[in-house]
Amino acid sequence: MWTKPWTFKEGFLIGGGLIFAGLMLELSVGPVVWDAFAWPANGIVLVGFLALVALIFILGNYQLSIVNYQLKYAFRFIGTYHAAIPALVYAVVLTVVMGVTRQQVNGTWLNNMLSFWPFVLIYVYIAVILGVITLKRLRLLRWYRHIQDFAFLLNHLGLFLALTTATLGNADMQRVKMICGVGEPEWRALTQEGAVKEMPIAIELKRFIMETYDERPRVGEQSLGIGSPKRFASEIQILTKTGKNIETTVDVNKPYEVDGWKIYQYGYDTQMGAQSQISILELVSDPWLPFVYTGIYMMLAGAVCMFVIGGRKRV
Repeated sequence: MWTKPWTFKEGFLIGGGLIFAGLMLELSVGPVVWDAFAWPANGIVLVGFLALVALIFILGNYQLSIVNYQLKYAFRFIGTYHAAIPALVYAVVLTVVMGVTRQQVNGTWLNNMLSFWPFVLIYVYIAVILGVITLKRLRLLRWYRHIQDFAFLLNHLGLFLALTTATLGNADMQRVKMICGVGEPEWRALTQEGAVKEMPIAIELKRFIMETYDERPRVGEQSLGIGSPKRFASEIQILTKTGKNIETTVDVNKPYEVDGWKIYQYGYDTQMGAQSQISILELVSDPWLPFVYTGIYMMLAGAVCMFVIGGRKRV
């Protein structure tokens, strides 16, 4: 053990050490408090994280007198598949656990995996590995010779971008619910914790729309003229502090976006049904989402490149 060359054994030990360290942090300081990483803290952390990845790459791949051979070898190991595969195994196991357990805000341990230190540290470690591997390939890249290197970069850099921005952007995401009444502009919304929050936009319900499936009464039953909902939507007027005055219709799964907020149809007064005088809307703001989508599109582009390369080789 720990004799060169390092293999999967050392990789699994490093990953296991991170999980153990995460458990100690969970017991001593509690779960990760993502609210502490709201902007500009997450921007500062991102810059520091990128600097850390660059430093690990430099220390592992360049001759520096301040770094001895043992430390240099450890940094270089981070950019190998012997480190990456065990980390991915741990990540898959933890992700499966998250999928089979009920996740809830302010849950403890396995019920709030996104704030569970072992889960967070493993994914941070994977992001470090991705960053180092990307820099290694970028160093050896020959744009005019190897299109497969370009595809590799798109895949790994895209995953790195999506993973880091989705994690750090979590603190800036806001999800609130607004109860809007007919003829009553509403500026206030309720957070997930139940707190009242003044919004930068006001919404007034003009008309609630409901379409139902016609249900024929069974034998011996009297028709009440009630059908199951087929569609419900809201005609609304939006006022913003920037002076916008917008009239639009928000449908289920068809949100409207204004000033960085996506407005979704969420609910209504179920007792009143089609005669509901209120509409419950969900407003979501996620300023880091474009960066996440950019990473996903880069991965898709890399996959297309690999498909084209594979098709040419078969021909």
